[in-house]
Amino acid sequence: MPAALYLVATPIGNLEDITLRALRVLREADLIACEDTRQTGKLLAHFGIDKPMVSYHEHNEAARTRELVAKLEGGASIALVSDAGTPLVSDPGYRLVTAAIGAGIPVVPVPGASAVLGALAASGLPTDAFRFCGFLPVKTTQRRKILEQLRAETCTLVFYEAPHRILDTLSDISAVYGDRPVAVARELTKLHEEFLRGTADQVRAQLAERPSVKGEITLLIGKGAPVAASTPVDEAVRELEQKGVPRMDAIKQVARERGLSKRDVYKQITQ
Repeated sequence: MPAALYLVATPIGNLEDITLRALRVLREADLIACEDTRQTGKLLAHFGIDKPMVSYHEHNEAARTRELVAKLEGGASIALVSDAGTPLVSDPGYRLVTAAIGAGIPVVPVPGASAVLGALAASGLPTDAFRFCGFLPVKTTQRRKILEQLRAETCTLVFYEAPHRILDTLSDISAVYGDRPVAVARELTKLHEEFLRGTADQVRAQLAERPSVKGEITLLIGKGAPVAASTPVDEAVRELEQKGVPRMDAIKQVARERGLSKRDVYKQITQ
């Protein structure tokens, strides 16, 4: 197999979701870099793959990146995997990818299971535009601050959330976004997979009735309506520029807040 860094997506629950290409790359790679060698070891054993593994996680990224890039430069093929899903999506790997690119080493994506896309497709919320935001902050004040910053977005918002925080997060969503629709996707592709849909308050009420909430959670918030504004577009852009916002950033912000394209805003300020 050609020397390269292969970013291999692995199942997020159901082992049948691994691709034939992913299995071939894992079998043929010289080395597999894993977020957790124990977790990946179970996956490899299930499919009868025996390959050397090395740990690659947030606590050893810096040192391990140098080692792996040296091996890649020496002609090795390395498969990078996370515990589940696509590497780098709320998982380690960015530092290794950028280092490999900087060293002129090919970086090859091997796509597969994705909790973000799976949850979005089955959520019943708009899929024409979405923004993945990773995990929300742990503390309520910081979480609400982030939600407020995203309030002007007119696309579906997607987050990962821990089960022990989901009730508090839904309360914050209700406080910030009101009755905007949400969906909670829990244990995707696993035995107890489920979707809860409704307003944040409605979904929270369903979860609050349970003794506890368990499992991996993907949380989605429906897109908001475009913001109506009485201030003319050109004045809104100029006000932002006077506050020190670069012209193109000001155009983007006004476009986002009003549900317009950047081209529409640009036309209005150049007329």
